[in-house]
Amino acid sequence: MAGTTPGTPRVLRAMNDRAALDLLLEHGPLSRTRIGKLTGLSKPTASQLLARLEAAGLVVATGTTEGRPGPNAQLYAVNARAAHVAGLDVTPERIRAAVADVAGDVVGEFEVRTPGRRAGESVVRQVTDALDGAVKAADLVRGDLHRVVIGTPGAFDPGTGRLRYASHLPGWHSPTLLDELAAALPMPVEYENDVNLAAIAEQRLGAARGHDDFVLLWNEGGLGAALVIGGRLHRGFTGGAGEVGFLPVPGAPLVRHVTKANSGGFQELAGGQVLPRLAREFGVADIPGGTPIEVATALVARAAEAVRRRDEEGGEGTGPGARSAQDGPGSADPRADSGSPGTPSRHADPDAPSRRLLETFATGLATGLASMVAVLDPELVVLSGALISAGGEPLRALVQHELGELAASRPRLVIGEVRHHPVLRGALESALAATRDEVFDTSR
Repeated sequence: MAGTTPGTPRVLRAMNDRAALDLLLEHGPLSRTRIGKLTGLSKPTASQLLARLEAAGLVVATGTTEGRPGPNAQLYAVNARAAHVAGLDVTPERIRAAVADVAGDVVGEFEVRTPGRRAGESVVRQVTDALDGAVKAADLVRGDLHRVVIGTPGAFDPGTGRLRYASHLPGWHSPTLLDELAAALPMPVEYENDVNLAAIAEQRLGAARGHDDFVLLWNEGGLGAALVIGGRLHRGFTGGAGEVGFLPVPGAPLVRHVTKANSGGFQELAGGQVLPRLAREFGVADIPGGTPIEVATALVARAAEAVRRRDEEGGEGTGPGARSAQDGPGSADPRADSGSPGTPSRHADPDAPSRRLLETFATGLATGLASMVAVLDPELVVLSGALISAGGEPLRALVQHELGELAASRPRLVIGEVRHHPVLRGALESALAATRDEVFDTSR
């Protein structure tokens, strides 16, 4: 609200306008009377407010109330077409784009596959292809977008403008990339770490609503974390805060030159790439095929189901963090009751290797989390990403139990609630927040 004086009628009107628009976003269509009650405004003032917002193209009449005593009342809603934003989620395999209206509804999506992309291929072309595909699906043109937020692994160093901590993303490390994208895209474009965007989605829509201090631990293609302190993302000096896959941890080899290796101790201990190896070591039968993330996700989902079966049957050691007699900590070798490696004996519990897999995975996750908890002391830890979602409540309970034995403070652990494309949803939420601040400002 630049150029205005606090307390002037113009500023107060703008504040009331914004309060009403936020209420319409939160509750959906409302009548003049309801808006007046929720804002504390008189009926004449509420009527003037709605007339002002309707003239500005920010609200529209959407119908009338029905099924109540007395005459039907006119309902008003945010004009969803007042602005549009886009979000992009970039991985080495694909670029996924979505367009949302100012009300937050997704109106167009598109995906460009990028596996094995050659160094000579244009990142700018891929970004614009993905964006234009989503824009076309929304029946818009590129110029209709008010803002774009692009989520990538790693982070763009604010000092150099170059992508760091993501050597596995070919073509994104050019020193001129941001200038090239700015030249191709006419609207404001912002860049954010993908895990940070997942945290924004959880803070706005999911498990972290109402929490100002939390950590989001992500485990999908790689391990990462987002740190929210005092309600704000903490990005660090170079944007690398939360790159916890590089964290040295006990139980894993000490990795040196981690950025060149694109891995570190925590990644080697609890990343998805360790799960097929653990499955073979523990004698898990019928290891599935597919991409590395597909194999890891399937193994975790199967192991979680094995824990659920044990708990439903009331077997020995049920409950969070408990272990059965066959796969308990007293046996250094999880195959001790399973005959030779990979060949269960006639009397072995066929689920024991899978349960042991999940417990070992949970211990690895808790080991890295313990270091983060010791430094940050968050009130909440949100567990997110495909591997953690596959483990569900059995995995969450095991990690909570292990963390309770490894850390001095004991934050509450929850599974993320934004399951459908959380990075993309976070990109949209980030773009929407900035766009609403601009479009909903009636003091200008």
